[in-house]
Amino acid sequence: MDKNQEQKRERFKRLGTQRTNSVLQRLKVLGNCSNRSAYDYTEEEIIPPPPQINITNETNVTIVEPAPKPAEEKPTEPDNNTFILI
Repeated sequence: MDKNQEQKRERFKRLGTQRTNSVLQRLKVLGNCSNRSAYDYTEEEIIPPPPQINITNETNVTIVEPAPKPAEEKPTEPDNNTFILI
């Protein structure tokens, strides 16, 4: 691989990692809105979750409809996992 290609790959890995982690963090923040002890809302005000999108490889994208909402669960502690492109 020539130097230019290697620089592009490293830039892709760096930016892809940063952008993915940014999206994951924003989703965690959005999840805080589900705390009923901090917010008051009705079931009618809740927008159904978007479908889960699974990217299996460069050309195949599978859209999976969300599972039915389970009975009210206690919120779990967010984990500190981050996404890293390798």
